[in-house]
Amino acid sequence: MMGLSSGAEDKYRLERIAMVRKQIEARGVKDSLVLQAMRKVPRHLFLPSDQQRYAYDDSPFSIGYGQTISQPFIVAYMTELLNLQKHHRVLEIGTGSGYQTAILAEIVEEVNSIEIVPELKERAESLLKELAYTNLNIRVSDGYYGWPEKGPFDGILVAAAPALAPEPLLVQLADGGRMVIPVGESSQYLEVYFRDGDQIRKEQNISVRFVPMTGKTRM
Repeated sequence: MMGLSSGAEDKYRLERIAMVRKQIEARGVKDSLVLQAMRKVPRHLFLPSDQQRYAYDDSPFSIGYGQTISQPFIVAYMTELLNLQKHHRVLEIGTGSGYQTAILAEIVEEVNSIEIVPELKERAESLLKELAYTNLNIRVSDGYYGWPEKGPFDGILVAAAPALAPEPLLVQLADGGRMVIPVGESSQYLEVYFRDGDQIRKEQNISVRFVPMTGKTRM
């Protein structure tokens, strides 16, 4: 894959299996679709070459432009909170490296991802094409506004933290859908929003640390 020897790929595959067992299953993630995706997607390919040997550590990494790739547990945990089914359509805010995008694409029918940094969008889109993902769309835009022409969405995953959950994203949430988003400035928590008809319910979850959301929300 991507020019690596079979020996290197076997090493990374074993590290992925260990990562899922020690970092993700051991901390309570149980969704079989999420665990299967985390075992399959080659996280090392989404990191800069000088950091790939650390790819399956339980750590976030810088990917440039002030952005990061989240630690594996957080990726798995947020994905599980969405309660995804194979027929779902998902919106991701903050493509970043494309790793979370790939995890989602392994699980659901369609992923629509927004990245505000053009260089990151191009890099992620190129890699995801090389990995043969065909069930996703990526565009450069301000994630605050979502992607209304592609909605409504069964799940919305936000990978950057606004001070408050953007109203346009809540509007694009399908009936029965969920949005998982880090919210806050000096302190942040994951918030999970549930839509039931015209009603939106919110639950606060674990403390997290994400890069701030840019664009409209920072004005």
